[in-house]
Amino acid sequence: MNNSGKLPFASSSRVVKRTRGYLPHWEQEGGMYFLTFHLGDSLPAEVRERIARRKAILEAARRSGRKLVPMESVLERELSSRKIEEYLDAGYGECILRRTECAALVAEALRFFEGRRYEFEAWCIMPNHVHAVFRTMEGRGLAEIVKTWKSVTSRRINAVLSRRGRLWQPEYYDHLIRDEAELEAAVEYVRKNPERAGLVGWPWVYVKKR
Repeated sequence: MNNSGKLPFASSSRVVKRTRGYLPHWEQEGGMYFLTFHLGDSLPAEVRERIARRKAILEAARRSGRKLVPMESVLERELSSRKIEEYLDAGYGECILRRTECAALVAEALRFFEGRRYEFEAWCIMPNHVHAVFRTMEGRGLAEIVKTWKSVTSRRINAVLSRRGRLWQPEYYDHLIRDEAELEAAVEYVRKNPERAGLVGWPWVYVKKR
């Protein structure tokens, strides 16, 4: 993936499981991530409620220490990031990131600390969500990075649109990438996301040249 032939993964670093909101997050010093965060109105209310109920069922099963029964395993698959992607790509909500001025503010925020807090392999700003494939730099945590992206863009986009209130859904979906094959798959997914969603000539996509 780079000129030295060295994989950009921190495989020797300890993986830490953290819980924020209702989703677990596996983090690693200098880790490579495939991350998705989305606008607050990007999922229908009934979907959000269904997710919350199913999360409660799964969390109760895990707290009890027992293995998931087959039906619970089905619920877990339905709550995977891939399932959420299907909802997001359907274009639900106001989709304010279709507006050039709003998407540009997100792109600016993503680029601002490039090379200082993280290094991108790819990113894509969709009408109601954002994908990023990136490696965190030493001393920089995943939550800190995402919080900065969300807070800066929320403030600026709200000002542009003369709106108030929460812009982004509080949670985000992340996957700690562990090898070259996963990285290639994540980058390809991001690159093709606009095409899959029927967005011809969509300009808000970046893929690192190799």
